[in-house]
Amino acid sequence: MRDYQKLDVWKKSHLMVLYVYKFILPDFPAHEKYDLQSQVKRAAYSVPLNIVEGAGRRTEKDFAHFLDNALGSVQEMEYACFLAKDLEYLEESKYLEIYKMAGEVKAMLIGLIKHLRQ
Repeated sequence: MRDYQKLDVWKKSHLMVLYVYKFILPDFPAHEKYDLQSQVKRAAYSVPLNIVEGAGRRTEKDFAHFLDNALGSVQEMEYACFLAKDLEYLEESKYLEIYKMAGEVKAMLIGLIKHLRQ
């Protein structure tokens, strides 16, 4: 079992979730509470949750599988924020910041997945 709190990718993804909660979600209109806002929220916290779950698995193969799921969730969150920007729920500057954070998390996940599969 791995200590997920020591993983840089988990730390970075946790900061990404905090940013989503503090700066992205409050900008959504009330009528999106159960739709796009909920989707962004669930996709965002799915990233560190999948890292945590995978870290608790016994094999590298299982860990890599959960990191793949985390990668998919980052992609989902990234698109949902892009949509929110285009719908004018989200300021360009906030979108650019979450896009940057998502890119960093994706790169770290891809690197760790490649390492585990070697």
